[in-house]
Amino acid sequence: MSPDGFISGRNPSRQEPLGEGGEALHEWGIASAAWREAHGKEGGERNVDSQLLQESIARAGATIMGKRMFGGGDGPWDKSWEGWWSDEPPFRHQVFVLTHHPREPLEKGETTFNFVEGIEPALEQARAVVAEGEDVVIGGGADVIQQYLKAGLVDELTIHLVPILLGGGVRLFGDDRGELECIRVVESPAVTHLTYRPAG
Repeated sequence: MSPDGFISGRNPSRQEPLGEGGEALHEWGIASAAWREAHGKEGGERNVDSQLLQESIARAGATIMGKRMFGGGDGPWDKSWEGWWSDEPPFRHQVFVLTHHPREPLEKGETTFNFVEGIEPALEQARAVVAEGEDVVIGGGADVIQQYLKAGLVDELTIHLVPILLGGGVRLFGDDRGELECIRVVESPAVTHLTYRPAG
């Protein structure tokens, strides 16, 4: 997230899914050895950012995301669209895509995308496939995260705060209200990782 509260820039498109300037929010991760390894690439920086990302990847047993994060635009599915992800998505576990439009599961490499209506059914299905000690990761986008926060279904929230002002785009928080307890801060020159627990 940018310090002015945005997780993607203005005017997202198929060419720029994170909007104008949005890719810059992820440069720290893309440069890390952990990200590159998860995407089948070599090299990358081995630093505190990579270590934190590796810890997160290792704990993830299932992921929930919105239809926009999967890709394909609003409305009914174009079945030829198989998401922003390559033939070998980095998840390597079950992914639950929130949508109002039914679709059969899609297998890509070691990842299966399941299409589910409703945040509670998606969470229930995700919890059913994770092993003890693994996390259900709510990957986004903003609307999905806001829904889970409002429903009180978030145990921890990690924000990767990148020192770039986007000036517009999609905000992580809408009209959410409530208190957060900061339980971890990890700093690097490129990004500050802030982990919160919802108070109460």
